[in-house]
Amino acid sequence: MKISVNGDTREYGEDSVVSDIVADLQLTGKRIAIEFNKQILPFDQYSTQKLKTNDCIEIVQAIGGGQDDFFTIAGQKFSSRLLVGTGKYRDMEETRLAIEASGAEIVTVAIRRTNIGQNPNEPNLLEVISPDKYTILPNTAGCFTTKDAVRTCRLARELLGGHKLVKLEVLADQKTLLPDVAETFIAAEQLVKDGFDVMVYTNDDPIAAKRLEDIGCVAVMPLAAPIGSGLGIRNPYNILTIVENAKVPILVDAGVGTASDAALAMELGCAGVLMNTAIAAAQNPVLMASAMNKGIQAGREAYLSGRMPKKRFASASSPIDGLFF
Repeated sequence: MKISVNGDTREYGEDSVVSDIVADLQLTGKRIAIEFNKQILPFDQYSTQKLKTNDCIEIVQAIGGGQDDFFTIAGQKFSSRLLVGTGKYRDMEETRLAIEASGAEIVTVAIRRTNIGQNPNEPNLLEVISPDKYTILPNTAGCFTTKDAVRTCRLARELLGGHKLVKLEVLADQKTLLPDVAETFIAAEQLVKDGFDVMVYTNDDPIAAKRLEDIGCVAVMPLAAPIGSGLGIRNPYNILTIVENAKVPILVDAGVGTASDAALAMELGCAGVLMNTAIAAAQNPVLMASAMNKGIQAGREAYLSGRMPKKRFASASSPIDGLFF
């Protein structure tokens, strides 16, 4: 039977219990905490709590600086939860420095016609961000139809030597750059059937996000706000609902403006955040890239630690018994 363990699907036998998973992960005797179907499971119940298909288990431990914490897309593990784009920088050198400062492992690139007559000495983007160092994520930015999006992905696969991982976006109009969700469904179905691993940009609608997962997308990427707006997460409860109902990684895409926006996305339980303009349009893009890196780490650690509940009234942190006045 299939069990979700920290976001990964694993196979276990019909009579398995939670302690079998702990042993399988070589965590027996280590200081851990387990959430079983969103409820804390006491340690003394690990050996008696039976598993059934589609159970969801989260196992956490104390960490420092995000170490030993990764997420998986299409079978590949990534330790950096910040994904970055390559547009809008002043030059290739600034692009390179900002990406390095971000700590990103996945970098998105747009696919465009070669500029015939271009200076042959001008560096190619893939020479600056080598596929040997980064996972290149070709995207369909600027596509407004299924046909154009699918063509772009097929060209990207040829360009990158059979590369299957793509970011799909089908936009509705030039003014808002919001996703055309109906066209996105169609394009996603075609690309999945064509053997692509599809990470898909969509709106923050939990129903649309779940349908894209059901189509077979390997990651769903709801917007925080319109592309390039810098408005931050406008509907955090929608994002939270999407995360809670998903069995694939959920990454916020578009609309992030600063490091606190990235931290909030991570505190909501997102697997990662993809951004471009928030870094490239900053007055100091390299410094902002570093800030985003730290914001992602802080938000992830806050999520793993489990924040205190919000209260309407004050709660003294020091005892009031024994006051001498």
